[in-house]
Parts: sequence; C-alpha cells; structure tokens
Amino acid sequence: MTRWLVVPALLAAPLLATLAAVPAAAQQEPGWVAKRTAQLQALDKVTARITIVDAPVNQPVRFGTLSVTVRACNARPPEEVPDAAAWLEVLDTRNDPNGTPAFRGWMFANAPGVSMLEHPVYDLRVLECK
Repeated sequence: MTRWLVVPALLAAPLLATLAAVPAAAQQEPGWVAKRTAQLQALDKVTARITIVDAPVNQPVRFGTLSVTVRACNARPPEEVPDAAAWLEVLDTRNDPNGTPAFRGWMFANAPGVSMLEHPVYDLRVLECK
C-alpha cells in the first residue's frame, strides 16, 4: 500500500523542485492571479497562541523570533476552486540577530503538508492571498 504513495510523490518532486527554484514561476502559470498580501496563520506551540498575520509582499513581518518575508502570493480566480500559494522566506533570529534560514519555498493553502516550516516553536500556514 505504501508503494502507491511513493509514486505520486516521485512524480510531484520535479514540479516542486522547479517551483522552489524561482518564486516568480507560479506567477507565470495560467490560472493564478498575483496578489499583494498573504494572510498567514502563525502558531506558537509553547503558548498555543494563534495569530493571523497580514504580510505584504516584499515587506518582512515578525512573529516571535521569526522574520517572514513573502516574495510572491498567488490566488486562483474567483470562478475557480479557492486556493492560494505563497513563496516565503523565513529567518529565525533567536540565536543570530541577522537571522538563520528556517524555511524558503512555496506554501499552499489547500495542501499545507506539501511544504511546511519545520520549527520546534512555531508553525506557519498560508490562509489566503489578497
């Protein structure tokens, strides 16, 4: 049964690698509309505090020790099934004031498990692009 789960992952790997290489790649794809702000859900796992963060494209926002910069945010047109994809660069400033890279890549609203921040204290999720 696990063999059937590996095949789709292997087929999707080249697509994800291509999209991870260039943030603007999905903006070129038909069916996506570029937006100016990403709405993120941030979770502090220690306090169980959930915060909704509006992050404008190319402007860093802070959540705890994280500095999150959205480089691109795309949504599906209103006539299609709602979805959003955001290219995020996340730095952790806990031990380094300049920031240590914690995540860099696309996050998808409808598939948060495909590409996610792996951090001991914080979780991030894309809710929508506005």
